[in-house]
Amino acid sequence: MVMKRWQALYLKIGMLLLAGCVMLSCAAPKQPPNFIFMLIDDMGWTDVGTFGSTFYETPNVDRLADEGMRFTNAYAACTVCSPTRAAVLTGKYPARLHITDWIEGHKRPWAQLAVPDWTMYLPHEEITIAEALKPTGYATVHIGKWHLGKEPFYPETQGFDRNIAGNDMGSPPSYYHPYERGNRTIATMPPGGQDGDYLTDRLTDEAVTWIEDHQAEPFFMYFPHYAVHTPIQSKKELEEYYAGKVNPDNPQRNAAYAGMVHSTDESVGRIMETLERLDLEDNTVLVFFSDNGGLIGNNFDKPITSNVPLREGKGTEYEGGVRVPCIVKWPGNTEPGSTSDVPVIATDFYKTLLDMAGVQPQANTGVDGLSLTPLLTQTGTLDRDALYWHYPHYHSQGARPYSAIRKGDYRLIEYFEDGRMEMYNLANDIGETNNLIDAMPEKAHELHAQLQAWRDEVGAQYPTKNPNFDPARETERAAR
Repeated sequence: MVMKRWQALYLKIGMLLLAGCVMLSCAAPKQPPNFIFMLIDDMGWTDVGTFGSTFYETPNVDRLADEGMRFTNAYAACTVCSPTRAAVLTGKYPARLHITDWIEGHKRPWAQLAVPDWTMYLPHEEITIAEALKPTGYATVHIGKWHLGKEPFYPETQGFDRNIAGNDMGSPPSYYHPYERGNRTIATMPPGGQDGDYLTDRLTDEAVTWIEDHQAEPFFMYFPHYAVHTPIQSKKELEEYYAGKVNPDNPQRNAAYAGMVHSTDESVGRIMETLERLDLEDNTVLVFFSDNGGLIGNNFDKPITSNVPLREGKGTEYEGGVRVPCIVKWPGNTEPGSTSDVPVIATDFYKTLLDMAGVQPQANTGVDGLSLTPLLTQTGTLDRDALYWHYPHYHSQGARPYSAIRKGDYRLIEYFEDGRMEMYNLANDIGETNNLIDAMPEKAHELHAQLQAWRDEVGAQYPTKNPNFDPARETERAAR
């Protein structure tokens, strides 16, 4: 009797083990993670609620931060757009790529320095994130602003299966259908739509449809919005809403720009809702980032935005030109609502996404970025002690040819026109008001030497003396 009971028990255990083995052997392998990289154009560090705005309403971006990790010391690779875009896609510093200004850049024929013969396209020799992921079975799509070269260098030649609305334009002619002005138009926009359609909404429509069509396979969606770049065009009802909220004491008080931020936030919300509806949320990495700091503009009575407490904004050498909002949601790996204060930069996303996908980078020399996975999983930090910027150009918002380094809490800026340098302690002086260059000469020498060594290592191009330098004509041009 006892033997029969033990035999029955053994039989039951064996059947359970067999069933478990069958279930394990029949279970489909876990699909690699999907990636959606939302790159916002000209969004400043404090342009969303979770980073400090009390004027713009961004409940969806704030929710994304609650579900992912917020990086408080995240940096664009440049103070303008095209170099950062190249850095995101290749993992390389703009100085290494020689893509050091927005394409086509400002023309300054009478300035003190002549800018170098820099590259105005993303070379096909560079291996983009899309090209690295495609051989492993990823579907790839580009939706929105490209601005990395003319048609021979469009996204479909850089590893993307489909290009929606990407061309060589740095900004849309109009945010309203048919998105044209004069002879300028977004020629790569799919047909359809009607008058009154808003570009930010239309691009999100395309993104939602593409996700629905590719939900059964791993995908990489690079979604660089045209918003919130000029022209400053909001939907009328949103502009009216924010006009009623304007507080003259708040440095962020442009109602039209606020409406553009609002529409961008709604786009984030719709993408998140789509992932939830299609049961893709738990296996999709979502990145929210900006290509440079917020644009202040030249109307001081009505600034486009404000990056306070940071100094200045887009097109300048200061923190307001390069520090940007950054959020990464990696379900199952990143603690919801977590924060990292470690300095990170646009080049880091290349290795980060490939690391998450378990993909070994192809032979691709010179990748500068590091994988952020130790920070995202809170299992370690980064083996790096400095970040670098190199902008051998002029910009209408104020930048003159310069390089910069951030090491620890210190940031040093070197100007090429006269060799002048500035140094700030960001921990004590986030607004860069107290220049320490004379008070701490040894620290300044250390940072400058490291900056020079980095420029040599990446083969940075330098501006040269301009034989046509004409101070009077340059001053006249600047005043216009």
